[in-house]
Amino acid sequence: MDAIALPVLMFAGGALGNIIAIVVLSISRQDRKSSAFYTLVCGLAVTDLLGTCLASPLTIANYLDEHILENGHLCAFQSFLLLFFGVAGLSIICAMSAERYMAICCPYTYRRWRVGRRFAQKFLFSIYVSNVLFCCLPMMGMARSELQTSLTWCFIEWRKQDPLPATYAFLYGTASLSLILATVVFNVAVCGTLLLMRKKTVQRPSTRASVRERWVALSSAAETQMIVVLVLTSVVVLACSAPLVARVFANQIMHQDYHQADLTAIRIASVNPILDPWIYILLRRSLFKRILRSSRRVRISQNKQSSPPSSQTLFNPGPEPTVGSSHVLTQLLSNSNVITQLELIRQAPDKVIHSDTRSTRTNSTTNYSTMHLFLSNI
Repeated sequence: MDAIALPVLMFAGGALGNIIAIVVLSISRQDRKSSAFYTLVCGLAVTDLLGTCLASPLTIANYLDEHILENGHLCAFQSFLLLFFGVAGLSIICAMSAERYMAICCPYTYRRWRVGRRFAQKFLFSIYVSNVLFCCLPMMGMARSELQTSLTWCFIEWRKQDPLPATYAFLYGTASLSLILATVVFNVAVCGTLLLMRKKTVQRPSTRASVRERWVALSSAAETQMIVVLVLTSVVVLACSAPLVARVFANQIMHQDYHQADLTAIRIASVNPILDPWIYILLRRSLFKRILRSSRRVRISQNKQSSPPSSQTLFNPGPEPTVGSSHVLTQLLSNSNVITQLELIRQAPDKVIHSDTRSTRTNSTTNYSTMHLFLSNI
């Protein structure tokens, strides 16, 4: 009875977590529900829930009756479930990475293809159909399912030297590895593009307010949350799926029975649907905003503590203005006619002031005062 406790807990944790995640995603704002990324995240949560509810009962039943997987049909069904939900999860997470890549790096193509909720739903349907057909090939005679050495789970024949089983094993491993590599490339491209955009935005010569406005627009809470959810989900999915993919290649190439390594790989893969939903739950929009708000408060308080109090007075005007810190010099440089106005003020300041109209009289006085303060500091 102690051995059955672990699969029961894993089943309960996976089912409960994914149900909560689906509820959290369902009560999100309407504008988020219409996005393609939201639809793909919901698809991944539903896929994890189905995989947990279909595969775990067979595992629990096998702990209660050790001979249940000796039935060929049940063994083939469990093998199909492990094949399908393994490659389906990788396909959806790769689609999520590709969607973010198109939205950030190829916005024109993203708009032209009208990538939205309907597009994501059709893409999810194509993922399910193609993966079902691909994972049904063993049942059609291309490979066979067999009870593994530990007698606790079934999978394809991945140590046979026959052409068809070996071909299918390599096909499955290659498809999974391609999805993993594509996901990594898309995520690296997205993160690199965002960092490059931030660097160009900060280095662009402009006023402080415009830099802040552009960066706030670029790093909005919704976009930042999507990237964080994507990166964390990708790390979890790839880390849980990679060992099983590695075992597929190792068993087909070396033809040696390392059943303990195989069992460890399938157990790691079964942890994936348990961890995925908690990323959506813990990083929901309201909690993410609170985290960002708290981090901003901490950063502002640290900046206030690190900056010394200003001691500038009328008789102690402070340090000389510099390009990076002087607000007076920034105002002067932002004026296109600063040199002309400077010469006019030096020669006849009263004439310049009184020659303006009533609407510009206040602005000229302000410019004269600002320039006079700058010249006195020089």
